[in-house]
This record gives sequence, structure tokens and C-alpha cells, in this order.
Amino acid sequence: MSEPFRLTALTARVFRYPLAAPVRTSFGVMADRPAVLVEARSADGARGFGEAWCNFPSVGAEHRARLVNKVCAPLLIGRELAFPAQGFRHLTKALCVLALQSGEDGPLAQAIAGIDIALWDLAARRAGEPLHRFLGGAPATSVGAYASGLNPEAPELLALRRAGEGHTAFKLKVGFGEDKDLANVRRLREALGDGARLMVDANQAWEVGEAARMAELFADEDLDWLEEPMRADAPREDWRALAARSPVPLAAGENLRGADAFQAMIDSGAVAVIQPDIAKWGGFSGCLEVAKAALAAGRRYCPHFLGGGIGLAASLHLLAAAGGDGLLEVDANDNALREAMAQPFPALSAGRMAVPAGPGLGVEPDFSALEAYDIAL
Repeated sequence: MSEPFRLTALTARVFRYPLAAPVRTSFGVMADRPAVLVEARSADGARGFGEAWCNFPSVGAEHRARLVNKVCAPLLIGRELAFPAQGFRHLTKALCVLALQSGEDGPLAQAIAGIDIALWDLAARRAGEPLHRFLGGAPATSVGAYASGLNPEAPELLALRRAGEGHTAFKLKVGFGEDKDLANVRRLREALGDGARLMVDANQAWEVGEAARMAELFADEDLDWLEEPMRADAPREDWRALAARSPVPLAAGENLRGADAFQAMIDSGAVAVIQPDIAKWGGFSGCLEVAKAALAAGRRYCPHFLGGGIGLAASLHLLAAAGGDGLLEVDANDNALREAMAQPFPALSAGRMAVPAGPGLGVEPDFSALEAYDIAL
């Protein structure tokens, strides 16, 4: 049970980690890994951390941080909250007209999500409970995980490195041409063996006809799922038509916003794996209900996330709280912001990541390690 608290500070900072090997998707390239870290403080000295999604566009992290600091914070500082979700509801209602007026519903939703994570972390720390337990979940020591974001150039090399660190499931970026996509899946299977679990992510690359053709070509590759084969806003009838032809289960959700949008996807029956991103919309307040609805409908809940360590820890706790057989997405690419932002970093073994047992998220940023990547606003 959450005890009321009054916020005295709410701030966001931006960090950027330069990449030696840029991350490629079917729609764009990331030359660095950004992160927007949100910190909330209450009148009794407690604090909590959150993270707002900011991967695209390349200039977007600073903007989201300013939305937290200049737009959202004044609406919450000094306010007493009876429970963390009250902050999410207040901000969503207070900013709904601004979101319409500015056309910034996505960035505002991301800023609010980062704040929501921080509020839940703060509340759980005050209660002395790990977040997954504070959210009502059963005790958990680990969740299944997979190495994500394998680039289309020699993906087996990075996959083998991560396999050596304990990963047993892997997700490849596709959408770079039929021959290249199929060759990469087969190279991964040859390198990792039949026991490895493989998934592919097209990042909304195809129209329904091409998506169906690619799904059929992947039929013999033993894939767990085909992620975002089409645009997230494609008509539901297109998703149902694709599902009827696809021998591979479909996955989507990272680019939806709002409980109604997720419920419509669940109700369509077309998507087997539901993937809200806790830092992109909803935080814990929105995404836990989506996860429960997905599981109740017989779908699989697998949180989407590629960013810094706080968002990863939040996704881990949310998956543990929701239950089911879902997998945690862990970026396979080098990113100092992942480990430095979440210490002690959860251990990985035999395809499972440990659930932190400390209060709240159970991890904290190492600000001395982050100092080199701090971006002035």
C-alpha cells in the first residue's frame, strides 16, 4: 500500500554514449545511444528514478528532457500524491489539450512515462519493497531475457559474444531485402545452433503483401515471432489478413499509445506477442494493465525496451509483476548507459536475468561513471 507523498523536485538529464558501430534499423541509423534520466524527490528525502524513451529523432533526447523540466515538473512539484498513478493521471489530463494543440502527443507521453517510472520507484523505496512486489506481483528471482538489436552486418559475431555471456535467445533486425534477411537468419541459426531461440524485427518496413511474403519465407526458420512487419497504424483488417497468412506469430505494440489502442490490438486476435514500451507510453501505471489484459486474453506479454539501465530495470520489474512466460528485451549492442545507469547491474545466466531484490527498482545510477556522457541542456 502506497503512503501519500509530496514532490519537492522533478528533474531530467540527458546522457549520450557514442557508438563505434551505429545501430541500423529499416528506417534509420543511431550514431549514439541517448538516455533521458528522470529523478523525483519527496518532502521526506526519498527519491526515485525513471527513464523517458528518446531514441528518435537524433535530436529528441534534449527535447524530452525539457518537456519534463519545463512543462511537466511545474504541474507536480508541491503536489501531494496519494499513490503513484495519480501523477500519471493528473499529467495526462492536464496536458491532453496541449498534446493536441502542439501535435506532440508522443514526446509528452514519453516524458510522462519517465516521470511515472520515477514516482513508482520512489513510492516502492519508501515502502521498502522491490517494485515487482509493490505492484502486486508474486516473488520472483529472475525473468527470461533475449539479446536484441542485432545489426544486419555479420549479426552472428555479436550474437556469439552475447551467447558467451549467457544469452540463449536473440532478435535480428530485418527489412534490408529478402536475400539479406534470409541469409542473416540462417547464419544466426548455423552459428548459434538449434537450441537458440530466434526472433526478427522489421521495424514497420513492409506493406501487407510484402509482409505476408516475408512471413511465408520465414516459415522454416523456427522463429519465435515476427515483430512490427507493418506500420503500427496499419488497418486492423490488414493485421488480421497478415496473421491469417503468417506461419510465424506476430508481435507489436511499442508504437501504440493508450489503453484503448492496446485493447483493440489484443481484441483483433492478430498479434500474439504484445509489446508496450514502459518508457514510451504509460510507465507502470499504463503498461501493467496492458500486460494483464494481454495475458488474460491468452497473448504473450514481452516488454519492448532499448535504452539506458533505468528503463531496462523498470521493464524487468514490470515483467516480473505481470507474470507469464514473456522475455525481457536486452540491447545486445555496447551501451555504457545501460550498466552505469543501473548499479548493481542485474546478473544474466542461462538466458535469465536476475530480478533486483532491493527496494524500488533495486538499482541506482552511478553518476561518476555517467559524468563523461552528460549533455548540458
